[in-house]
Amino acid sequence: MGMTSRGTRDRLVGRLREHGIRDERVLSAIMNVPRHEFVDEALSSRAYEDTALPIGQSQTISQPYIVARMTEALLAGGTLAKVLEVGTGSGYQAAVLAQLVSEVYTVERIKELLRSSRQLFHRLKIFNVRTRHADGHLGWPGQAPFDGIIVTAAARTIPEDLVAQLAIGGRLVMPLERDGEQRLLMIQRGEDGCETADLGAVVFVPMLAGLS
Repeated sequence: MGMTSRGTRDRLVGRLREHGIRDERVLSAIMNVPRHEFVDEALSSRAYEDTALPIGQSQTISQPYIVARMTEALLAGGTLAKVLEVGTGSGYQAAVLAQLVSEVYTVERIKELLRSSRQLFHRLKIFNVRTRHADGHLGWPGQAPFDGIIVTAAARTIPEDLVAQLAIGGRLVMPLERDGEQRLLMIQRGEDGCETADLGAVVFVPMLAGLS
């Protein structure tokens, strides 16, 4: 197994614990998902470092800590059945979510990234992820409402279409760029509107409109 050994994954999970990830379900999912499968073979020796890595198309696979942080924030409201991910990218975040929720719906605007992630889900026998080539700002209205939504790129405004696709009590976790700084937000939809919590500073690629 070499660099993909259990010990290497153990060290990554240990670092996530040190950085404040507490949800054992999330840590177990990170342990179980083979991150080396989601990066280029030339970078596989770095797959279990706690760092973002390039995946082509000017995109990155998110830092494991950020994947764990966003997933933990999403799950903090209770068990989730149906989650939407905006920005499939390499497929890594969706694969982590697939360990934890019944159904994952993921949309990606870059067709080439979506093609490779679909192949990977099939090869890894991840059968509870549904994919779609679409502009992430629009979500996946035909499958709404969602118990949770994760956005893996930084928007300049909170997309109203995504908030509208949240179930009452559902949570949207996303980076938002304001005044040149990105903050990770958790937005919970209630009967009478939304509550927003700031989870700290982050760095993500920008959320773009249209298809590619």
